[in-house]
Amino acid sequence: METRASTNEGLTTRWIEHGSGRPAVLVHGVPASAQLWRHVMPLVRGHSLAWEMAGYGSSIPEGAGLDLSVAAQADRLLAWLDTQELDRPVLVGHDIGGGVAQIAAVNSPERFSGLVLTNAVCYDSWPVPSAKMSARLAPVLRHLPDPFVRRSFSQTMRRGHDSDAMADESLAVHWRHYLANGAAGALMAQLTSLDARDTLSIADRLPALDLPALVVWGVADPFQKIGFGERLAADLGTEVRRIPGGRHFTPEDHPDVVAEAINELLAS
Repeated sequence: METRASTNEGLTTRWIEHGSGRPAVLVHGVPASAQLWRHVMPLVRGHSLAWEMAGYGSSIPEGAGLDLSVAAQADRLLAWLDTQELDRPVLVGHDIGGGVAQIAAVNSPERFSGLVLTNAVCYDSWPVPSAKMSARLAPVLRHLPDPFVRRSFSQTMRRGHDSDAMADESLAVHWRHYLANGAAGALMAQLTSLDARDTLSIADRLPALDLPALVVWGVADPFQKIGFGERLAADLGTEVRRIPGGRHFTPEDHPDVVAEAINELLAS
């Protein structure tokens, strides 16, 4: 896997690439980075590009002073795609990256050949209560020392993963970006930008989205409940591929299931 970067209109964008062939663009969520897809990408039978949102991962510094809302990130995704020579990629999203994917697909369906959503935010499924509380208390919480933030971060990872081993691996992969960039301030900048109106504003257009789609869902997700996955699938005219016992971070816990869905759309 290769990490790449480009600068367009003053904004540096980073992504990870792997493979060749038909393209798939993967969008991570919070609190994560493009490396969320590190176990999925080697299983994708095509050219996979894990795009990193401004204000996240290695791109936390680029998010300073920017609108980090899901709608703004969708605009940046489409602008980045303008700089890439990709022939109608399959678009894949997890968590708020799934919200980004929904908005981008609805606004520019001709740009994509398919849509895969896994444990994605949608409708009014988000922000989850803990994120709402943190956003309300952000003026205070943004000054918390790193050890306190890390403890909360670790608890989120353990709640969202099937095993403590993968939770610990995920913590090691993603936490270092927060630690290097003022953990509390970076996390509060992300959480205060979350607004369900971004996905509610396009929800009525999902049933008319003429794209092949698949929905993959960990049914034991404590953050994004399976009922929202079922509603998404119904609106997109597709099925829910349930992962029994699977929790929130499906690209890390179940990369084979996620990659299988991507490969199916790449081959169709």
